[in-house]
Amino acid sequence: MLPAETQRIIDKHGIKYVLAQFVDIHGAAKTKSVPICGLKTVAEEGAGFAGFAISGMGMEPHGADFMARGDLSTLTPVPWQPGYGRVVCVGHVDGKPHPYDSRYVLQQQVQRLADKGWTLNTGLEPEFNLMRRDEQGTLQLVDPSDNLDKPCYDYKGLSRSREFLEKLTEALQAVDFEVYQIDHEDANGQFEINYTYSDALTSADRFTFFRMAAGEIANDLGMICSFMPKPDPKRAGNGMHFHLSISSAENKNLFHDASDPSGMGLSKMAYHFAAGLLAHGPALCAFAAPTVNSYKRLVVGQSLSGATWAPAFIAFGANNRSAMVRVPYGRLEFRLPDAGCNPYLVSAAIIAAGLDGIDRQLEIDHVCNENLYSLSLEEIAARGIKTLPQSLKEACDALQADPLFAEVLGPQIVGEFIKLKRMEWVEYSRHVSDWEIKRYTEFF
Repeated sequence: MLPAETQRIIDKHGIKYVLAQFVDIHGAAKTKSVPICGLKTVAEEGAGFAGFAISGMGMEPHGADFMARGDLSTLTPVPWQPGYGRVVCVGHVDGKPHPYDSRYVLQQQVQRLADKGWTLNTGLEPEFNLMRRDEQGTLQLVDPSDNLDKPCYDYKGLSRSREFLEKLTEALQAVDFEVYQIDHEDANGQFEINYTYSDALTSADRFTFFRMAAGEIANDLGMICSFMPKPDPKRAGNGMHFHLSISSAENKNLFHDASDPSGMGLSKMAYHFAAGLLAHGPALCAFAAPTVNSYKRLVVGQSLSGATWAPAFIAFGANNRSAMVRVPYGRLEFRLPDAGCNPYLVSAAIIAAGLDGIDRQLEIDHVCNENLYSLSLEEIAARGIKTLPQSLKEACDALQADPLFAEVLGPQIVGEFIKLKRMEWVEYSRHVSDWEIKRYTEFF
């Protein structure tokens, strides 16, 4: 028999099929549809997959099956697919959790915190673009009138995309996301839906659900909801800022200290954690900005609206949105990740880097409260501020050179991640772009 609470959810929402869902190494949702009579088997034994067919699982065609074992506490309805539910799974191979499964990797890091009586809370801010394809297959904005140079918070842009935004918001609210605001962001056709924070594992599960919902609801409306980090070279890209705090068993925010002489309201623990993020910033970049396109977002320079809103430098500041780590009072904001990241891997890497900062009592050596976008590279260097990797290759090199992540997250998943991302870089490097054709065909 299924647990009473599980059966209550099934009965309440008329669930006939369950999506046994996990993510590949890129963070893309993978599923099997399971008739409700098979849910107990999914929870106890798992839904079977050919592991070699899934990106980044380190498996071969002759290996054992990848068994996605469902966590019944994650069962929710899928509002845009009536009669369906979703249960989040962790991959098992030969009866053991699979070290290449990124949710399992995050679970291990969460346990490291739990052993100290701590919980990492994360509030994620996913940004996305609404597009459509014209008759020639070319991507266009859904709303062609959304063309202001500074479109952020524009009423018209928000209003004319409200059908999608309302349907997505209501789907999230139906599964207990506490959505508290919706806005037009700094690029044309770009939006953000904000919902309240939760523990790191739940946040990663929710973001995966968010992307699933957004993609399918947009498709039903003849749109494309894109989480591509930088779809427009002249506009701000799609970030996914992580708001961070650690709470105690008594639910006290251990990052907050009202007596902080800087006025930022941070505890010594928070400073050490932030210093860990800075110390491992280049390697973290590989997880937080995991695509070739990500580095079009992180490139040094401004956009048409005056700012890219993405960090290019390894810096820490108060309410400084040009720094990699910003300080909303009493907590941290890690601004490096983009909307194309794997939230489980990023969260696990944040814990690994932050705990290293706490364990080694690392210090912040410089608080930067200047607009870094307005400074020259010479001025940046004079302040001792380093630049983030400017390509996926540089980020992979930094990750390979930083032993912390292979030691803490596991050599299997980190090695596989680097291998796949290096392959992605080589494939990109061989690509001949339209720019090259136009520039060089008759250049010589």
